Order: sequence, then structure tokens, then C-alpha cells
Amino acid sequence: MDSRSGSAPAPFTADDHRARMARATGAAASAGLAGLLVAPGPDLVYLTGYRPTAETERLTLLVLAPGRDPVLVVPALEAPDAERAAGAAALTLRDWTDGIDPYALTAPLLDPEGRYGISDNAWSMHLLGLQQRLPGTSYAALTQALPMLRAVKDAAELARLEAAGAAADEAYRQILGVRFAGRRETDVAADLAALLKQTGHSQVDFTVVGSGPNGANPHHEAGDRVIERGDMVVLDFGGLKHGYGSDTSRTVHVGEPTPEERRVHDVVREAQQAGVEAVRPGATCQDVDRAARSVIDAAGHGAYFIHRTGHGIGVTTHEPPYMIEGEELPLVPGMCFSVEPGIYLPGRFGVRIEDIVTVTEDGRGRRLNTTPRELALVD
Repeated sequence: MDSRSGSAPAPFTADDHRARMARATGAAASAGLAGLLVAPGPDLVYLTGYRPTAETERLTLLVLAPGRDPVLVVPALEAPDAERAAGAAALTLRDWTDGIDPYALTAPLLDPEGRYGISDNAWSMHLLGLQQRLPGTSYAALTQALPMLRAVKDAAELARLEAAGAAADEAYRQILGVRFAGRRETDVAADLAALLKQTGHSQVDFTVVGSGPNGANPHHEAGDRVIERGDMVVLDFGGLKHGYGSDTSRTVHVGEPTPEERRVHDVVREAQQAGVEAVRPGATCQDVDRAARSVIDAAGHGAYFIHRTGHGIGVTTHEPPYMIEGEELPLVPGMCFSVEPGIYLPGRFGVRIEDIVTVTEDGRGRRLNTTPRELALVD
């Protein structure tokens, strides 16, 4: 597949999911775990290709354990959907009907004294149900126990991420041609969402449009404020295309900016460049944060850079690893994450620039977003 074309990629196969489950099981054993318990959510999609049509109170759980075949415990009324999942042929389905205790059904699949990694988003009622049946078991959050579970992307995943990034870039190029002044933030956000859909996204996760003082809130939700000439406007948008995420930020200005606004934007652009240049195999996640943050600190705006420098991306738009002080996880080829420093001046304006970057074998980071990072002027 040409990752920048509109053609759909070849679907993942049962063999792909079998290999992912085998790697996850081996990683669990290396981490001293008896296995993994995976609830509906991104980990289950990644490992099996199964995404329940609705998340309900009925137990659905993938059980992975060394020396055992993967087993997906699933409600009988949802079993037909599970059987159609791409990875179904690589696992055993064990269904249960209402009136049956699903924890009693699941308990024999577990070591009664084992320690398991469990999905962060697993329902507490299910975890407590298992603990009641197996009081000798213990559990660790999956992102803490196996932070690299989905972090390293293969060639097919990278192609999907590149296609999603190219689609988001096209949405940005087109949004520069719309009218900003005199329109509400929600109007521009709706334009962005429509453009993401037009460029092939099946899901729009967010369309941040922060104009003027609203741009000083990094996660401002587009509101009814009317954008004015003289406003700096932070745009941050993304979603899923072919099951993989896009996420990019650019800051534009309505009309001519002041010298101060240009200086602040230049500082953020230099910080983002420094963060990208810090990406290489063997560096740590915190090295990327430090590189970007040091530029903003040196410019005297360190107090106004109020979030981490980046986050991972894959089957979701936000996932491990995180580019933040204290995260010493080493970067390895195939990792993909955002580099998105910002400066937020309360009551005045904000600036953020964000690209998705992948770690390459040749010792550097490669941007998956390629639109200009200079301050764009809009009407």
C-alpha cells in the first residue's frame, strides 16, 4: 500500500494476531507475570481484532498464559461477532450464557496463585469477581506491567499511521483556506471534523480550536467565542483512519501578528525541532521532553509549558509511551509518538506545534506530519 494514497491497506490476518498474542505472552513471562487478562478496548483490538459492538456489564476477557492457547471468554449472544474477528482463528472462544457465573467459567484458566497483568480499563466488578473466586491471585495494570505492549509498530502499522498523518495534513492545508474571522470556534471545529472525514478518517476524536485567550488552555473545547482579527488560534485535531491514529497541532494567526506573538511562536517551533532532533534509538523518553523544554526555559517561558512533550499513538490517539520527565524507557525503532511543546500565556494566547514522529533504524526521528510549521496567516 502507498501509505499516502487513499487505498485501503490489506487487513490484518489471523497470523498477524497470533504473532501479537505470542509476543504479548512472552513479554508477560519475561516480566514475571503468570499471564495477561485483556478486557474490551484498544489492547483487545490490537491482539485479536475483536471490538465488541457495545461495551456491557457482561464479562468479555482474553486470557493469555504461557504454555496455553489463547482463550476469549465471551457472552454467548456476542459470540457470533467474536467469531468474525480477524484473530478468531488464532484463539479458542469460550462462551457463557446469562445465569452462568462467568468468573467460575474463567477461574480454571488462571493460576490460583498467579500475578496477572490486566487491562487498565477493565471493569472493577470483573476484577473483584475474579478475586473472589481466586483470592490468591494478584494483578498489575497492563500499561505499568508491559508499557511496550503496543509501543513498537511493524511496517503495516507504520503505513497506517503515515496514511492517517497524511490525511490530517491535507485537512490542515484545506482549513487554511476557510474564513476564521467573524465565525465561532465551533464553526471552524465542524469544518475540521468534516475535512478529516473527507480525507478518510472513520472516527474524529477531537478538534481543538482555541482562539485568543482560549488558546491558553491546552485542551480547550471549541466554544461559541467569535474569532476576531488579531487572534492567535491553536488547532489540534485527529482521529482514526484504517484503525490507526492521527494527531497534529498547528497555530495560525488571523491577520498580521505582533512581534511578541511571532517571537513566542518561533520559540515553540525551535523547541519542537529540538525535541524531534532528540529522537534516536537508545535515547529515553525524558530526553525528548528535556530537549524541547530546555528551549522554552531558556526563552523565559518555562512556567507556561504546562504539559508533557508527547504521547504514543497507534490504535488510539493517546497511549504509552509518554515523553515526560522521569520516564526512562528507551526509544527503539518503530516507536511512534507526538512531539508537541507549547507556551500558554493566561488570558492572552497560546501556541502549540505537534507532529507524530517515529524512531527509525538509521538513528533519527522521522516526522509523519509534513505541513509547514511556520506561523500561517488566515483571514
